[in-house]
Amino acid sequence: MIRFLYPYFFFLFIPIAFLGLFSFFRILRLRRIIKQFGDSALVKDLMPDLSFKRKVVKDIIVVSSLVLMTIALARPQMGSKTEKVKKEGIEVIICMDISNSMLSDDVKPSRLERAKGIVSKLVDNLSNDKVGLILFAGDAFVQLPITSDFVSAKMFLSTATPDLIAAQGTAIGKAVNLAVRSFTSNEAVKKTIILITDGENHEDDALKAVKEAKDKGVLVNVIGVGTPQGGPIPLEGSQKYLLDENGQMVITKINEVMAQEIAQESGGVYILANDVSTTTRIIRKELDKIEKSELESTVYSAYDEKFHYFLIPALLLLIFDVIYLDRKNRYLRGMKLFGE
Repeated sequence: MIRFLYPYFFFLFIPIAFLGLFSFFRILRLRRIIKQFGDSALVKDLMPDLSFKRKVVKDIIVVSSLVLMTIALARPQMGSKTEKVKKEGIEVIICMDISNSMLSDDVKPSRLERAKGIVSKLVDNLSNDKVGLILFAGDAFVQLPITSDFVSAKMFLSTATPDLIAAQGTAIGKAVNLAVRSFTSNEAVKKTIILITDGENHEDDALKAVKEAKDKGVLVNVIGVGTPQGGPIPLEGSQKYLLDENGQMVITKINEVMAQEIAQESGGVYILANDVSTTTRIIRKELDKIEKSELESTVYSAYDEKFHYFLIPALLLLIFDVIYLDRKNRYLRGMKLFGE
């Protein structure tokens, strides 16, 4: 596993990006100024040492070097040694709805982003537990099996989008059934499902699946995302919204009745996600009520430094940048680099 000891250095990518844009527009401006002097062939004869390609190459070298240096500053490390660690905790599988209706922005920035924020904050508070992630729409699949690797959990969470599942809908029953099958076989460990959904367009027997989960000792808590007033569903990659067969804008509303019935059937709680912090705090309190059992996890106990794999190329690029002049050398004019 790769980790970064100082990930906040990645914020340096922002000024580096601006530097790259500045260099790009500087070259364009210089080209326009040169063209004002007349025909490009004539300018080339009058200024044989001028080379736009060299300027572009030098800018690319500098920006690439800064990117590599930034990665080196973040201190990348590779796990080199593992050990078994025993903790008191539970197994939690999060079933998150990624149907198209979750793109609605009746809660800001969108239902899906609100759900991701809740899961991310919750994962930060599951240090002694194990977590898994199931994504569902008209179908369901395991995005992340049960693990204590919370870094991977957040990484897989960030990639969750509706286009991961072709079949649209809200197959809550399939998600719950899959979650029950995805827990470990350790019967001594308590298990719970956190279902995050807007509950709309449910198309299977969700209550039956929840009852079967309860019979197997699996508790289901439900987090509802959305508003009763609802909102339109934006089409990804455009400024348009989803329309029905009559050309009318589709308004999606949270189905709180279904969500409450699921929680009641399981003996869990239903929470309307008004904000990330409050929702996370409430669900964390519910998880704390569950009896903890001994869990064994494999964790990295030693890491090897890998920053030099980025620092050395960065320094070599800077050295080359000093040697590689932005004008052609009259003594080396016959030598062509980078197709100039």
